[in-house]
Amino acid sequence: MKSYRYKVVDVFTTEPLAGNPLAVFPDASGLDGVTMQKIAKELNLSETSFVLPARRADCAARVRIFTAAKEMVFAGHPTVGTAFVLLQEGAVPPDSSAFVLEEEIGPIPIRIEAGPRPLIWLRTPTIHEGSCYDPARCAEVLGLEAADLLPIKPQLLSAGNPTLFVAVKDKAAVDRAWLEGAGMKILKGTESASFCVFVFTPTADGAYSRMFAPEHGVIEDPATGSSTGPLAAYMIRHNLVSGQAGTRFVSEQGTKMGRRSLLHVEVAAEGIYVGGFVSPIVEAVMTLS
Repeated sequence: MKSYRYKVVDVFTTEPLAGNPLAVFPDASGLDGVTMQKIAKELNLSETSFVLPARRADCAARVRIFTAAKEMVFAGHPTVGTAFVLLQEGAVPPDSSAFVLEEEIGPIPIRIEAGPRPLIWLRTPTIHEGSCYDPARCAEVLGLEAADLLPIKPQLLSAGNPTLFVAVKDKAAVDRAWLEGAGMKILKGTESASFCVFVFTPTADGAYSRMFAPEHGVIEDPATGSSTGPLAAYMIRHNLVSGQAGTRFVSEQGTKMGRRSLLHVEVAAEGIYVGGFVSPIVEAVMTLS
């Protein structure tokens, strides 16, 4: 019989019971990947992260991330939430302004912006562009009219988590959108790789958005940090937001499902940063025999 401590934190929010919940096991040594997947399915949150000793000298820790259905090579809210827990645990110096986490996709630089509570930033991995999709088909599977979409072709982009971006005209259209497994199969056609579908509209503050990932076991995600860097790249390309270094904006996500999340974005010379606040809510122990 062995016990493992874990914490549940709400990420991309300053309010408990909002944002995107995450379970973090700060010392997962002794757990194999099969057991990690079972634990993630048991807890049934968007993601669960497991902290292990780093294999790289330049990284503070290694992080493995699982949804209820699969392991992810990179995910945003687990990265931000795990960084927060590592600060809480003293696994990195409390006055750290920067460190690096080792994930399956590679090293992820973390930056801490000091304040009454830390604003934790991750630097988005390299963004890869994929295919464009038919707007009418996207509208149909999302339960929208073609006229609800902005005159921009939906496109697949990935920073480790392939995501199809669909721009619509207003918040009402975002809130009407819905995607289930059957619709996802129609949308994918002959495409074999899994991807998420991110529906958004530009706002004065940045974007208002929702994300669906039925193939990942996530009906709707309250906050998707891994898709928010590519969202920024997509918005910059289509002149929906400035691409100048120093530009900051906010993507509001999860509001429709009652889990309002605020994902901060900063465009920098070296890349796109995604950041957020974290609210700790649970400390617990899981006993496995």
